[in-house]
Amino acid sequence: MFTHLLVPLDGSNLAESVLGAAAYLAKILPASVTLIHMIEKNAPQEIHGDRHLNDVGEAETYLREVARRVFPPDTVIDFHVHSTEIEHVARGIVEHAGEFETDLVVMCTHGQGGIRDLLFGNIAQQVITLGRTPLLLVQPGGQGPTPEFTCRRILVPLDGQPEHEQGLLKAKALAKACGVGLDLVMAVHTLETLPGKWAVHRRLLPASTSETLDLEFQEANEYLHQYQEELQANGFTVTARVQRGDPAEVIAEAAQKLQSDLTVLGTHARPYMDALWSGSTVLKICKQCHIPLLLVPV
Repeated sequence: MFTHLLVPLDGSNLAESVLGAAAYLAKILPASVTLIHMIEKNAPQEIHGDRHLNDVGEAETYLREVARRVFPPDTVIDFHVHSTEIEHVARGIVEHAGEFETDLVVMCTHGQGGIRDLLFGNIAQQVITLGRTPLLLVQPGGQGPTPEFTCRRILVPLDGQPEHEQGLLKAKALAKACGVGLDLVMAVHTLETLPGKWAVHRRLLPASTSETLDLEFQEANEYLHQYQEELQANGFTVTARVQRGDPAEVIAEAAQKLQSDLTVLGTHARPYMDALWSGSTVLKICKQCHIPLLLVPV
């Protein structure tokens, strides 16, 4: 399970949206925490209305203040300010994750300055692509107190590909640590939602394509319920459902209906991978599913 969390912060309230989740995981697992701030080359003076931290001493003071304010006193916590100006923030995060031997990076899905232009397809995608460390993405809060986080239900989207089941392994460990249930979900396309090259099959061979999708739906039910039975036999509380439609929409709808606190899925670290968990689909999930998203590289 996760034993060491890396939390990049840039001094902004938006970046601090991750702190509730980081503090919760540090306590429940338990895990040690490293708070990190990197001095970025040509950084803006402000980040979402907050002054950017370009001074090493000021940044160190800020990280220690965050630790006192957010984390329980018994949390094993370290601080690091990378004082050499860097241009490639994502690469810096990946390198520090390896240097500090962290096994989970916790980041906000938006930010600027030290986490410049953090829309999922940019820095967070680069962190997944460049590194091998799981990444927890947290939706930004407002300008108020750090959003609280708790884990009562974990949503696990699957697609039938064995390599993506590595996300389920992490979800099982988290569910055990938190004492919560798992909700498994699979999406099978309809004719209308088929993407890319498969849309050509839909137009040329609608009847056979429809039959293929119906067969996939049946196989998905068998696959998912087999996992449900195995997990229940091992003491987990599990639900399983297969829905027809666009995967991102199915996952977002399931998260809302089930009141999920966390979505966990495996994703290929290779860019431009034409797979269910490729960047484009995960980007859609990130935009539509407004709960923390744990990406596990496979």
